[in-house]
Amino acid sequence: MTSAQERIEAAKARYGSRLAILGHHYQSDAIIRHVDFQGDSLELSRKINGLAAEHVVFCGVFFMAESAVALARPGQKIHIPDASATCPMADMAPAQRLEDVLNELRSQGRLVIPLAYVNSSAEVKSICGLYGGSVCTSANAKTMLDWALQQGDAVLFLPDKHLGENTANQLNMPSSERLVVDIRTGHPPVNPKKAPYARLLLWPGCCAIHHTLKKRHVEEIRKAVPGVRVVVHPECPSAVVRAADSAGSTSHIIKYCADAKPGAKIAVGTEENLVLRLAERHKAEGKLIMPLKPNTRCSNMAKTTEERLADLLDTLDTAQPLTLPADVAEHAQVALTRMLDICS
Repeated sequence: MTSAQERIEAAKARYGSRLAILGHHYQSDAIIRHVDFQGDSLELSRKINGLAAEHVVFCGVFFMAESAVALARPGQKIHIPDASATCPMADMAPAQRLEDVLNELRSQGRLVIPLAYVNSSAEVKSICGLYGGSVCTSANAKTMLDWALQQGDAVLFLPDKHLGENTANQLNMPSSERLVVDIRTGHPPVNPKKAPYARLLLWPGCCAIHHTLKKRHVEEIRKAVPGVRVVVHPECPSAVVRAADSAGSTSHIIKYCADAKPGAKIAVGTEENLVLRLAERHKAEGKLIMPLKPNTRCSNMAKTTEERLADLLDTLDTAQPLTLPADVAEHAQVALTRMLDICS
């Protein structure tokens, strides 16, 4: 029986330039070895429009494939090996609830601009485009939040409160100008007495992986591994970011490990697939790279397996590509293009 690996390679040979496979850094090595492009959300988003391929297979989670659909050229077909690979953080910001909260905030007489982390649904991105806002990645959150603050009276940052807090810290925004929004139905989003002073309104969402990383993990690994350097993702709580030596996007973490001197000891606070790949990559240089906390793997990223990728590629000509309603695609594209233009 032909293995999944052989079926994938056969399909790549069969389709040639008509097929492009994109893989997020958090995918397993079994998937990464087959991809044409590997990157974080921003890197892969930038690739879409320039790809000549008719079929684009996105190995990641659902919101990433949706973004690809919004940025795709006419005639391009976007596929995902497992459509159930969702993102719990993205699910914490339902589109209808966002629109209700945003309208309620604006009804108080202030122009509130929505800024969504790319870890959000296409519908949420569409609302951001429609309401004069945009999106951001962990790599450009500082630039995009600075931009959004200049567009109105306040910014509603969603869904990740940790990334919002850490970005506000980078911009030296006083804590007195930040409020966490109450998104429960039937509750006012913010205290009317505090609302006039709030420039940053934080949606109370988080990444299930990065939220488990705590300041004590940083303290424990410093005791256990003398001389260790700690680099973390800004989806971690602000106490973890402050305790670390460096914080940044997956691309920042990759560069941090690459730039470290031979023999360096580095603890990395992010999804474990990436950390273990970096450990293997730099082992020959004598670098000891380890997870800040073991067993930090994204179960949704893991849904993309070689078998599922092979099954998709076997039926690619008849497979139903991912689609979006025309209005959602249009406004989501506006939000995404704003980000790409501002950060170009």
